[in-house]
Amino acid sequence: MSIFTMGPAILFCPADRPDRYTKAMERADAVILDLEDAVAPENKQAARQALVANPLDPERTIVRVNPVSTPDFAKDLTTLQQTKYRTIMLAKTETLDQLAAVADFKVVALCETALGILNAQQIAAAGNVVALMWGAEDLVASLGGSSSRKASGTYRDISRHARSHVLLASGAYSKVAIDSVYIDIADHAGLLGESVDAQASGFGAKASIHPGQMPIIRQAFTPDTEEVARAHRLLEAAKNASGVFTFEGQMADEPLLRHARAILERSARTGA
Repeated sequence: MSIFTMGPAILFCPADRPDRYTKAMERADAVILDLEDAVAPENKQAARQALVANPLDPERTIVRVNPVSTPDFAKDLTTLQQTKYRTIMLAKTETLDQLAAVADFKVVALCETALGILNAQQIAAAGNVVALMWGAEDLVASLGGSSSRKASGTYRDISRHARSHVLLASGAYSKVAIDSVYIDIADHAGLLGESVDAQASGFGAKASIHPGQMPIIRQAFTPDTEEVARAHRLLEAAKNASGVFTFEGQMADEPLLRHARAILERSARTGA
C-alpha cells in the first residue's frame, strides 16, 4: 500500500496561475494544483497547458481533477499522462466506480457531498486511496444549505459530523485524513485553534487557500520543545514500569505511550 507523506501544510494553487506555482511550493509542504473549482470554465484548457509547461516536484504535488461525471475529467487525465504527477485529488469522490476510473493514480479522495461522506468508509478501503479530505462548503451546498459555520465561526453540527466521519473512516484503514480549508484568511487565531484541534484529533495535514496560512498550520502540527521533552521522559520512565504506572502525577498506560510516540514521530517529520 502506498503511503501519503505530504503535509502538514498543504496549499491550493489555481492551475491557470503558473506565476504562483513556485511561490506556492516555496511556502507549503505540498501544493495542490487545482483544475477544478479555482479555475473558471473558460480557463480550463489554459490551466491544463500551464500544468504541462510548468512542472513542479511530483513528490510534493497533488493535482485536483474535475469530478468523474464531468466532461473535463477525461481531458484532465489526458493532460496528466503528459506529466510526472501521479498523486491526484479526486473532486467529489462518492463511489468505488469513480475510484476505479483513476486506478493508475494515488488518490486523495475529496469527500464533499452527502453521498461521499456516507460512503467514506468504503472509499477509505480502496487500494488506490492514500488519503481522504473532507470539504465543508461543498458538502453544505450539496444539502441545500448556505453555510458550514455559525456566526461565531464554529462548525454547524452537520459539518462536525462529516469531519469526524471522514477522520474515523481514514483511521480505520490507516489512511491519512486531511482537514478542510479555513476560509477566513485574516483570522489567524481561528485558524491556529482549528489546526491545533485537527492535529490533536488525528488529522495528518490541513489544506489551505493562502500562503500566509502555511506557518500557522505548520506551528499547530509541530510539537514544541516541552512536548518533545515530556514524551522522552514518559517513554524512558515506561522502561522501568510494568503495566499502568504514575508519571508526573498522571496515570500512564499504553494509550499515553502511543501518544508520546506519535509526538516524537511528528517531531522527526517536521524537524522540530
